[in-house]
Amino acid sequence: MAFKKQNTPTKLHIKTGDTVLVLSGDDKGKKGVVKQVFPSEYRAIVEGINKVKRHVKPTAERTGGIEEREAPLHISKLMLVDAEGIASRIKREVRNGQKVRVSKKTSAVIADPHQSQKQS
Repeated sequence: MAFKKQNTPTKLHIKTGDTVLVLSGDDKGKKGVVKQVFPSEYRAIVEGINKVKRHVKPTAERTGGIEEREAPLHISKLMLVDAEGIASRIKREVRNGQKVRVSKKTSAVIADPHQSQKQS
C-alpha cells in the first residue's frame, strides 16, 4: 500500500545535521549524520547508512557504471543521539522563552544544528 502524501507540513523529531542511531534493518546500531529530511514522506537520508547500488548511464559530465549512494530511511527507524552520545526519545519544552528539544533519558538540551548558522 502506497503512503498518501499530506498537504500539511509535519513536525519531525529529527532535523538535518542531527546525529542519529539506526534502530532496525541491515545497519542496526550504526550512527550517522542526517544529510536530508523529507517531511512529507517521513523519510531521511543518513550519511553512510542504507547504501544502495545504482546503475548509471554515462553522460557528458560523468562516466557510467555502478555507483553507491545512500537511500532514504523511514523516520521511525531513527533515534536522536544527544551531545553525550546517548540515544533517547525526545520531548519539546520551553526553556528561557525558547522551544528546545530535550532528551528524555538525560534531560540534556539537544542543540539545534542550524542555530549556530542563524547567529553568525
